[in-house]
Amino acid sequence: MEILQEIKKTIIFNAPINKVWEVVSTSEGISKWFMPNDFEANVGHEFHLQSPFGPSPCKVLEVEEPYKIVFSWDTEGWVVSFLLQDFGEQTEFTLIHGGWKEADKIQEKANEKNSVIHERMDKGWESIVNEKLRKVVED
Repeated sequence: MEILQEIKKTIIFNAPINKVWEVVSTSEGISKWFMPNDFEANVGHEFHLQSPFGPSPCKVLEVEEPYKIVFSWDTEGWVVSFLLQDFGEQTEFTLIHGGWKEADKIQEKANEKNSVIHERMDKGWESIVNEKLRKVVED
């Protein structure tokens, strides 16, 4: 039984950490590069991401301003982390999407195998982080 590895994307933005933090730790900021939501950076806060498959229930698990946000996403056991590292006028941003299950398991919402969803999301995160998020924080 193959368990899928976490998806990890690390990128350096030409923007100070406080600017990047503002964009990844507020509902308004996250809406600009990811999905509409009612996020608040408070541990225990339950919120929804408005995904193409309908609202996904989420919960904030960790907040360490301005370095870390961790939240559960949807009902599949996913955990998403935003990790920031301060390099003065630059910020290293790492996104980790973990909590993946068996590759062959069918995910009900999408009616696809986890392996297919994982591959799709891996490509999706690549463009979201490298294009959409970069554009918002470096503008």
